[in-house]
Amino acid sequence: MQAQPKQTFKLAAMAAGVAAAFSASPALGQEDEVRALTRPDSEVSLGAGIIDKDNQRFGQYSGLNEKGGYLLLDADVVRRDDATGTWLRFGARDGGLDSRELRFEHSRQGDWGYFIDFSQIPRFNPYDVRTGLQGIGTATQTSVDVPAGTGALHRLETKRDRLSLGLDKALGRGWGLQVRVRSEEKEGSRLYGQGTFGNVRFLTDPIDYTTRQIDAIITYTGERLQLSGGYYGTDFANANLALNVNNSVAGLSPMALPPGNQSHQFHLTGGYNVTPTTRGMFKVAYATQTQRDAFPIAPTTVARSNLDGRVDTRSLQLGVTTRPLPRLSVLANLRYEDRDDRTPIEPYLITGVTAASTFDGTNEPRSVKTVANKLEASYGLPAGIRATAGLDYEQKKRNQFRLRSVSSREETDEITVRGELRRSLGETLTGSVSLARSERDGSSFLNNILNGGGPGSNKIAPLHLADRERDKFGVSLSWTPTDPLSLQFRASTSKDDYASRGAEDLGLRDGRASLVSVDAAYQITDAWQATAFATQTENKINQATCAASPADGTPCTSPVWAANLRNVSRAVGVGANGKPLGNLKIGTELAVFRFRDSFGLTLAPVGGPLPDINTRLTTLKLFVEYALTKASGLRAHLVHDRYRSDDWTWANWTYTDGTRVTEDPDQKVNFIGLSYYYQFR
Repeated sequence: MQAQPKQTFKLAAMAAGVAAAFSASPALGQEDEVRALTRPDSEVSLGAGIIDKDNQRFGQYSGLNEKGGYLLLDADVVRRDDATGTWLRFGARDGGLDSRELRFEHSRQGDWGYFIDFSQIPRFNPYDVRTGLQGIGTATQTSVDVPAGTGALHRLETKRDRLSLGLDKALGRGWGLQVRVRSEEKEGSRLYGQGTFGNVRFLTDPIDYTTRQIDAIITYTGERLQLSGGYYGTDFANANLALNVNNSVAGLSPMALPPGNQSHQFHLTGGYNVTPTTRGMFKVAYATQTQRDAFPIAPTTVARSNLDGRVDTRSLQLGVTTRPLPRLSVLANLRYEDRDDRTPIEPYLITGVTAASTFDGTNEPRSVKTVANKLEASYGLPAGIRATAGLDYEQKKRNQFRLRSVSSREETDEITVRGELRRSLGETLTGSVSLARSERDGSSFLNNILNGGGPGSNKIAPLHLADRERDKFGVSLSWTPTDPLSLQFRASTSKDDYASRGAEDLGLRDGRASLVSVDAAYQITDAWQATAFATQTENKINQATCAASPADGTPCTSPVWAANLRNVSRAVGVGANGKPLGNLKIGTELAVFRFRDSFGLTLAPVGGPLPDINTRLTTLKLFVEYALTKASGLRAHLVHDRYRSDDWTWANWTYTDGTRVTEDPDQKVNFIGLSYYYQFR
């Protein structure tokens, strides 16, 4: 499989422009480069590949998931009419696989262009399912009880067929038009289910989605003024609005599925060069989102056939950049957004609502107003140092409800102060150091009440509302000690501290994140290059909650659930490519990825932590290309992929109906592909 580069209408125009610049008298040694831009080679490759065994991970998104042979087909055909400046291009990538991409382009330099693009995006679920469920993939399914793990084997999958059309047209006098239209069909099945405590039954989500998008933009480019405005719209439709289940858990059939929805946005963006050193910018937009599909399950509490959901969003952004002094540059931005949820409020749920409930059965529209400001200044200091300082402020105001199941506040305010020093330490070394501190607080937390007016729990603040202090530090270095060798180093760390809402220190407590990475490239000889990389990321968060939420002012007397979540990922890789002979190219790459998920989950005063989950992925690739003639040759691809995991999440779980979901913990896959290519003009 060869990844062929895509050249768009803009790239074609750029290539023609470069050709025109050199056409009068190309310098010695530049003639071949100019010819490659004005008349790039076309290429077609055809071959076959073999997978040695079925797999769940290696071919998850490509379709190389079953043992056997596959057709390898790639094409990149380019034609140019010098008399008219017209380009014609056809491209095919992975034409013989389920992940194929096809593209046709036709354009005239600086005047017009259009394209048609078709692609397929598969996803094969990485788990094996053994179940007695009947009707998989349909909107009517029958749950059948079977002995644990003895049902029929199913491997669920989804597939997207995406068709895109595009048009570019220069309208003259600085005006231009760009239109993009996309239609996507998604079909298949994925894991689903229903249940109550002690009775959980396996189901599949029958996916039959249609999504359409249109994006139309008119642009204007003048000497000082630039404008871009247009319309962006989406339409989502689900052919299955409800799932009917025979032998269902009592009261849970039919089950509503995602309803259709639409969105419309009108926007205008502009920039104006006030002076050679000062530029102003603005963006205004209005969007409305609606959901008016008929209810698949008619509510008995309201005389309404659909939600009539509607959210209107208005936004305004203003900005200015200026250079008042040769060494000083300043940037200022203001953004305002009003998200107005206008969905009617109705009592949809009455059953189960009591005086002790934290809800009254009505839906809860959510409206948010956001104001964000940004001020940044950068100044060139002596000794080649560039200092940058910034101040960011964001305020969010949210609507409130009479009843709340968790703590809430009307307003949050967050302010961030940041700074950076960047310096070129000679011709071979460039480095930077950055610091940032953020503090978030807001209005007082509101007292929660129950449906009957009694006090509710008010001890745990949600992630996006909790008071928080965040500190960030980062450093980066780019070093070229010799012409053949270049090194890049980056490290960053951040720490979050959350204010507790009670004496028991419940809710989010603290969090940490870090990143360290090194990249290296070495030009061994004119014919050989080598690369290497190593990276490690770590994310941690510590939180706790009371098993039985107490009322305001009441201490937690029930067990406390505590979790110290931690994810660590490490990756290392080396690669080399070169030409040992004039007609032979070789490339190889080895990469190893390791992931560890730790939960630190305990239930006081009894219980212990859950075991870690460790995953390792090793991939070895080898590429060989041998030129038979100047225009043709052979390519060989060899891939060895090994996936190992001790993921226990499904290992000991059995549905009430006997369904089991499993994964092969040690998957080894080998792929060999051989193709013949032919290049022509």
